Amino acid sequence: MRGPRVRVEGGGSGTVSQAGAVLLVETVRKCGLDPAISTALAPWRKPRAVHNPGKILLDVALATALGGDCLADVAMLRAEPDVFGPMAYDPTVSRLIDALAAAGPKALTAIRSARAEVRSRVWELAGVRSPAADGHVIVDIDGVLVLTHSEKQDATATWKKTFGHHPLVAFVDHGQAGSGEPVAALLRPGNAGSNTASDHIETAQLALAQLPKHLRRGRKTLIRTDSAGGTHAFLDWLSRRGRWLSYSVGMTITDAIHQAVLKIPKKAWTPAYDADGTERPGAWVAEITAIPDLSTWPKGMRLIVRKERPHPGAQLRFTDLDGLRLTCFTTNTQGGQLADLELRHRRRARAEDRIRAAWATGLRNLPLHDTAQNRVWMEIVQIALDLLAWMPMLALTGRARLWEPRRLRFRLFSAAGQLVTTGRRRILRLARHWPWTGEITAALERLALLPDPG
Repeated sequence: MRGPRVRVEGGGSGTVSQAGAVLLVETVRKCGLDPAISTALAPWRKPRAVHNPGKILLDVALATALGGDCLADVAMLRAEPDVFGPMAYDPTVSRLIDALAAAGPKALTAIRSARAEVRSRVWELAGVRSPAADGHVIVDIDGVLVLTHSEKQDATATWKKTFGHHPLVAFVDHGQAGSGEPVAALLRPGNAGSNTASDHIETAQLALAQLPKHLRRGRKTLIRTDSAGGTHAFLDWLSRRGRWLSYSVGMTITDAIHQAVLKIPKKAWTPAYDADGTERPGAWVAEITAIPDLSTWPKGMRLIVRKERPHPGAQLRFTDLDGLRLTCFTTNTQGGQLADLELRHRRRARAEDRIRAAWATGLRNLPLHDTAQNRVWMEIVQIALDLLAWMPMLALTGRARLWEPRRLRFRLFSAAGQLVTTGRRRILRLARHWPWTGEITAALERLALLPDPG
């Protein structure tokens, strides 16, 4: 069935596309991200430059948050200067990226320092909705494959027989009530190893530097990875004296672990929990710390295994036991129910949701050729993801806080509006019939109640 026929003309005025993006603009203002980035990038501003490098970088990040995947997509915001402000043209944007890429680690450090400063303020503004409201924070580290279809620098064959890059990323877990925010992205060649300890250590260092100072060491910060992080060097680094981080790291089922599982008495297995904390039929957990030789591993390390009936169609491995799938992880958390510790580790799978959101926010494809340029792009992607995490945390409630970028764009950011001037004031009027106009205006009211930076 066809819809009604309408006549289309191109002479309209006073209308604003992507009007719901004012949510992100107001988030930037309340967080103080604009002055923080501008101050950090001040060394790269030429004496007679018209455009602020920090504003340019934020404009590209804002366009990326709205679905853009290249530098030129800032044009959709440039078309609305009355809402998003004046913006640099494409050559100016490209020159800035080249300048930051040429500066290398110095520019990246400046951007990251500004993000860390603003993150502390955002968490203070969020209060009980902050990911560290209870004094603890969880950081998930995982790898992701970014495919490319051209000969970009450091693009190589990957372990999945594809072609591209293999970055390591880290996200702060917001728990079941929220999403997550990026705190590290280490760009690596496509042939980089999955369990390279030095890369995991560097990613963890970048992630910890993004946290408030009191959470950069100590048991209140939990580092969580899959079995790629289960190496001697990485666990030794996490456990080093003076750092004392908590960890929950997957382990590969080796022959020694498999033999230890065979020695577990039947009564030692306890039921595992489902995602909602109830007993999961056909799944059990047990601790095997005392069975294999762990003398060369960090002191206080515990080994916990899980066995479960695989779902229909799943392929078993030779290390599985009597038709039951085996998984194993290690943690230095002392005490607590085994099922609770195992459930905490299994919730690491939420990192896959964060990666999916990153794919939809500029990480699907690295748009530039040189690795140094794409490192700057990765920082832009992280700023965009920060905004997509901070805005819901500060302004949305209920299920809306769980919306991923695609849904935020479809329901909130894509709302159209009309810009009118009355009484020397400019007012952006959103369409009354849009189903989520009330959600947008309520969110803006919550942001308005937050104190201004400075």
